Amino acid sequence: MVERPSSTAEVVAAVGAAAEAGHTMRVAGAGHSFTEAVLTDGTLLSLDRMSRVLEVDRASGLVRVQAGITLHDLNGALWEHGLAFENLGDIDAQSIAGATATATHGTGHGLPNLSAALHSIELVTGDGTVVECNEESDADAWRAARVSIGALGVVTEVTVRAVPAFTLEGVDEPMPLEATLDRLGELAAGSEHFELFAFPHSGVALTRTNRRVDATPEPRSAARTWVEDILLRNHAFELACRIGRRRPSLIPRLNRAITRASGTTRRVDRSYEIFASPRRVRFTEMEYAIPRADGPAAVRAVLAMIGERRLPVPFPLEVRFVAGDDALLSPATGRGTCYVAVHQYRGMEWEPLLRATEEIMDGFGGRPHWGKRHFQSAATLAARYPEWKRFAAVRARLDPDGRFANGYVRRVLGPVAAALAA
Repeated sequence: MVERPSSTAEVVAAVGAAAEAGHTMRVAGAGHSFTEAVLTDGTLLSLDRMSRVLEVDRASGLVRVQAGITLHDLNGALWEHGLAFENLGDIDAQSIAGATATATHGTGHGLPNLSAALHSIELVTGDGTVVECNEESDADAWRAARVSIGALGVVTEVTVRAVPAFTLEGVDEPMPLEATLDRLGELAAGSEHFELFAFPHSGVALTRTNRRVDATPEPRSAARTWVEDILLRNHAFELACRIGRRRPSLIPRLNRAITRASGTTRRVDRSYEIFASPRRVRFTEMEYAIPRADGPAAVRAVLAMIGERRLPVPFPLEVRFVAGDDALLSPATGRGTCYVAVHQYRGMEWEPLLRATEEIMDGFGGRPHWGKRHFQSAATLAARYPEWKRFAAVRARLDPDGRFANGYVRRVLGPVAAALAA
């Protein structure tokens, strides 16, 4: 069954119908994730009809929205009210519920991932009960539901905490890779938003630094936007990837050519316009959260592994930073975090790269991004999350029958009863 409700009441009815039919249920967001988290042979629930902004309190920054609204649409709506997210990732296609459930993040040494902006969450549980989870009403459920991989119920509405709208200056600049890695902690701590892209076989890092400025946004012309974002960062890069897929031996030279051709650019615009970039080159991805201090060693280890194994990798590693938080299953829970992501171009063999990368990340106590590929299971993950049992207890309370499970959820979280007893 596929259900497309337009209200919380219709979600309750769909959950009841699924229970009566003996179906499990999974909820689809925007389809951006790389995992099997939404696959089901029971009832698939789409929230694409639940995408309205419900209430805005500009004074407090609290904004109530339906869970299916995309970050792209919500960014524009917030700006109209003089508000914005404090931090965002570089993709804005996800629904707010899907992005937070998988612990989607941006980069910022002192800023947590997106789920930390959830002030309150409306959830329909396995028996059709509607509950409101926040720090005052049910702190454990709130900390669990902020990053839940959809395992607790259907998130139907959320209240997000926004900040006054602001302007960002974004500077992209090539820097020597080794010197950048030597100073990585300093660079991350010295900027509001810092990240780098490291192409295999190249000694140059492409860095991106965003900072708030007291200035009026200076939007680019449509022509300049197309040239920079579509022609150069997408079409030209895809051409290089296609050449590399056909002739893998050329990838080292292609990667060095890309970094040599990259110059310094500066933009000043609305915050969400600087944070997000169009990504039209298709790939698959793995991303791991590791202790912040281990970032340079992890990047060097992955790049060395790619070189030693002669793996054809036309995409760069992406390195970002977030503050620790207290969501029970957040990959950044309890520690300042460095995220390291590897990508493989579509149509190219990806499993050797990802398995070898995961082996390296295991050595750093890595926690996988819940929306990206990994090979972990509940048995390998439980010890990496200090609040694992607390999440299991909330799951057993809200979904004791496993209504919201599928193969992926059972693999990474275990069956409900077994997870609680672990």
